[in-house]
Amino acid sequence: MPGRDRHKTIIPIGDARDAVGFVALAGAFFESLRVKNYSGATVENRSRYLAEFVRWCHERGIVRPREITKPILERYQRYLYHRRKKNGEPMSFRNQHSHLVAVRAFFRWLTRQNFLLYNPASEIDLPRLEHRLPRAVLTVHESEQVLAQPNVGDALGLRDRAILETFYSTGMRRSELIHLSLYDLDQERSTLMIRQGKGKKDRMVPIGERALLWIAKYLREARPTVVLEPDDGTLFLTQTGEPFSTERLSQLVREYVDKADMGKRGSCHLFRHTMATLMLEGGADIRFIQAMLGHAELSTTEIYTRVSIRKLQEIHAATHPGALLKPTHTAAPEPNPQPNSPPPTPADLFSALAAEAETEDSDP
Repeated sequence: MPGRDRHKTIIPIGDARDAVGFVALAGAFFESLRVKNYSGATVENRSRYLAEFVRWCHERGIVRPREITKPILERYQRYLYHRRKKNGEPMSFRNQHSHLVAVRAFFRWLTRQNFLLYNPASEIDLPRLEHRLPRAVLTVHESEQVLAQPNVGDALGLRDRAILETFYSTGMRRSELIHLSLYDLDQERSTLMIRQGKGKKDRMVPIGERALLWIAKYLREARPTVVLEPDDGTLFLTQTGEPFSTERLSQLVREYVDKADMGKRGSCHLFRHTMATLMLEGGADIRFIQAMLGHAELSTTEIYTRVSIRKLQEIHAATHPGALLKPTHTAAPEPNPQPNSPPPTPADLFSALAAEAETEDSDP
């Protein structure tokens, strides 16, 4: 069925028969998150971070949550600070923050459910998060270089061109593209419905004429060669007829970026940065770009209630260099000013994008 949850929960190591051990209590914690309608991605990420913490505890002979003290959690925090990734680089503060948030949420739940008398994580200070600009953004020319890399004479190359064009035109997240369904594409209205995006929110975004043409060509000539019956309606399929994993999609896009040989590195999120930057340079108000990206928690929130898809299409066509087959040079429409609502700044926008990129890089 379209839109099914493809996320998985990672169970920590330990004795599952121990009713007050990490395995049993973590399982109950994850179940409580699902009951509260947390997204599958949130449950999966928290389970991954908690499993790492439990593994660290087991290596030190700690097998039950009630054995954890504040000093032990402080030791774990220092461990994360000194930990090195496979390439020798330190773990980012944002990644450390994500690990500790998962652990803190777990112990807060244990205390509220009376499995613990007090919360040893209640006074743990989380790392301060830096606000950084995107590491790399493509110019219009560089974007076209990447888009030209797939061999469109081949079915898989045609699919890849459609994927790259979709990323470039819409700036959607990697997970959002993976979950696109045939029924989410409205070619007549030139829109895509992104269902259950971050925060489990749906949004409709415009998609450019060129991207639509490549998707239509992919649907006619490439998808029928890989689809398996029964067809679940997933828009973009691997060569084995299955939905993409996040790792495979990132690898695919990264290979084309590297092949373009521009001296810049990146993957799916690179196009998200690029779309936002090019629309901003084209004159789009930041609040319209927020609506495209699905940033609902920046200043001037709930823009979706004030911006129609038709207005958003006008902005997209006027400011995105790849939106129209024959670009026009019309001025971008202005948003309706909101009383007592300070406009967001480019720093707000790019800080949020950088935070997303670090979170994406920390996940498989």
